[in-house]
Amino acid sequence: MFEIKVTRMNCGGCAKSVTRAIHAVDAGATVAVDLAVGTVAIASTAGAPVGRFVDAVRAAGYGADTLPLAA
Repeated sequence: MFEIKVTRMNCGGCAKSVTRAIHAVDAGATVAVDLAVGTVAIASTAGAPVGRFVDAVRAAGYGADTLPLAA
């Protein structure tokens, strides 16, 4: 599991767009959006690298950067 910081994600519609972008990379991924903090936690079932998810979120029109894993 990893986490992405997403900018310009301000509403439920934005969260749905980001979720769709993530599911385009891995349809079986588990996605947990936290609008208040602006993060998305992803558990990829396909083992896709985090960079593919970041690129997909950016292509959907949002800023995206990986966050370090909690120790």
